Amino acid sequence: MYAWNYPNETDFILMGLTDSKEMELPLAVLFLLIYLVTVLGNIGMMLIIRLDAQLHTPMYFFLSHLSFLDLSYSTAITPKTLENLLTSTKIISLASCLTQMYVFVLLAAAECFLLASMAYDRYVAICNPLQYPVVMSTRVCSALVTASYMIGTIDSTVNMLFMSTIHFCRSKVIRHFFCDTSPILAMSCNDTHNIELMIVIFSSFTLMVSLITISASYVSILCTILKINSTSGKHKAFSTCASHLLGVTIFYGTLIFTYMKPSKSYSLGKDQVASVFYTIVIPMLNPLIYSLRNKEVKNAVIRVIKKRENSRQIISHWR
Repeated sequence: MYAWNYPNETDFILMGLTDSKEMELPLAVLFLLIYLVTVLGNIGMMLIIRLDAQLHTPMYFFLSHLSFLDLSYSTAITPKTLENLLTSTKIISLASCLTQMYVFVLLAAAECFLLASMAYDRYVAICNPLQYPVVMSTRVCSALVTASYMIGTIDSTVNMLFMSTIHFCRSKVIRHFFCDTSPILAMSCNDTHNIELMIVIFSSFTLMVSLITISASYVSILCTILKINSTSGKHKAFSTCASHLLGVTIFYGTLIFTYMKPSKSYSLGKDQVASVFYTIVIPMLNPLIYSLRNKEVKNAVIRVIKKRENSRQIISHWR
């Protein structure tokens, strides 16, 4: 039997997504394309929000941080997954495994509360529009984002403290494509009931508090929209929330499916599909969801391009 922090046993083996050699290259190409779209989409979203003054509003301030979170936790997972698919090296060091788990839990928990902050922002904008500039001030928005990162850090630190108490006496093979809580707990040879219970309590708190905030915000928004007499007014009010509601549904659906259950019920097939979705696919989808359905972002892209073209013409003229 050896402990988690035992100095002589420092490597684990990531099983990856498939045992089939024929599937590894197609999956690697697919995930590489998805990752490139993720990087370009999220960096592009952050740049557009930064460069266009008309997008310097609370909603887009939160959206820029959402893009940062999506880019960050995709980068924490996807490169190692690609390495495992393209090479015969399936080994991950203890330090890398711990770092990957810590960063992922931190960013995922922070995203939960950031999505809740975005829902609250929409609630104030639609239900209390006259008070919006005061309620959603720069100071309040910065405080909400800072709180999201702090809560993510606390969640991740607590998770790591509990995970550091487990022992292994079985195979060091992690039956997953990244270091996640459930497959690592499944490797433990000691009773993990108390550890699982505490992790579930903290993860449930994160999910439920943020989900209740989102639900309460959208119930209030729906009641307000139903009171609007004009059809165009209802459509405009709903369109400001549709992208966020879609993103929330996809993100929370996969998280709840994966984490709100005991680690012993971990399924290599189903849970991996869900994990691929929220670690690799959702970070790619979010910038598409928030930009393709958003006229303000499209107009901002046009303004930035025209501004750059005008700048080049002025420079060419002076030359």
